[in-house]
Amino acid sequence: MFKPTKLFFTLAALMASAAVQADNEVPLGSTQRVTQLFAYPNNCNVICFRPWTLEQTVEHYLNQSLQRDGYSRAKVSVKTQDGKVSATFSGVPDTYGQPLTRLLNTADLAYQGASRLNSDSKWAYNWYLFLPLGMALENRKSIELLHFPPDYSLTQAQDYLESATTDRWATLLTENGIPATETPAYQTIIDIAPIAAPSNAGKDLETVYSYFTDYQTRMVQELSLSDKGALPMVAFGAPVRGWIKQQYGQTVGVLSLAQISPAAGKTVSVLGANHPSYIWYAASPDTYEGNEQKADEAGLKVMGQDLSAACWQAGMGQKPESDPNVTLKACMNTWQVTRKEQTCELFYTSVRNLPPAEASAKCTTQAVKTQLKQLKNPVPTPATAIPAL
Repeated sequence: MFKPTKLFFTLAALMASAAVQADNEVPLGSTQRVTQLFAYPNNCNVICFRPWTLEQTVEHYLNQSLQRDGYSRAKVSVKTQDGKVSATFSGVPDTYGQPLTRLLNTADLAYQGASRLNSDSKWAYNWYLFLPLGMALENRKSIELLHFPPDYSLTQAQDYLESATTDRWATLLTENGIPATETPAYQTIIDIAPIAAPSNAGKDLETVYSYFTDYQTRMVQELSLSDKGALPMVAFGAPVRGWIKQQYGQTVGVLSLAQISPAAGKTVSVLGANHPSYIWYAASPDTYEGNEQKADEAGLKVMGQDLSAACWQAGMGQKPESDPNVTLKACMNTWQVTRKEQTCELFYTSVRNLPPAEASAKCTTQAVKTQLKQLKNPVPTPATAIPAL
């Protein structure tokens, strides 16, 4: 019988290290294709906000992916030769280019849909095709299904995860025990409308979904299913929850669960949630004809729902083999019963911008205690319509 020696283990370790450290060149396609899929130039007209070349732009997004996948020491360089663009990675597994290649192949479907939309004279002058670039390609924990990315994430930040929406949800994940440095792994986003647009464009974008059906369904399949199993998914906002119903035949209300089948014989758990920015509308006194008490009551309930949803996402992301229903019940009990005073304080500090001491005092008053007892009740009916984010 062969008996491994110390030399054998040393050689094995060196070979494994070489597999990770060897340079890995990944073809990205023609300059035309890469220009289209990376929305180049991202923010440049006559005077450029960032005067980056095509290669620098691609490197920027690929470096974001490396960081969010946990390869802090890895490097990538992008070059163009004979009209073809390629990326060379070092410090990553030799399979790292595979999910990038799949993403770009699926992104081609989004470009085709956007081109048809434009041919039908339905493309707005201030829209930009913006694909989910720069997020974790390999080490994902959960999937977030959203409506569309805000325009400034592309033109100003050049970061798909830089927005008021994603920032707020990241803070809720940290409240549920996820270190701030790890939240990007939980926030792999699929937007059903891959169009960066002004924040008030939501209603118009609800009419374009059919142009992106092939892109949407392939993205859901490829990102939510992996060799390691299915990843939990959160569907944010009424338009997205409606799309789940239309596409997969499953109804998902806020804090309700469904199982969808992105591929034959494969299921993914989906939790319905408020849009992360919904609380700003639901808790606005203007929505209730200036009635601050009703606005606070609505805000407290939405905060409880949001913390519960983030708790489920964090729990299922850490232990995907867990029972999604049991996890959800535990999360709702945590934030709407056991820790309801903390839910209250987080609402007043993060939404009403009160100092912690003032928020704590506010949450001990009899009026707020009465509201907290009703935390599981529906959100009060507003006097004016709340946008379907």
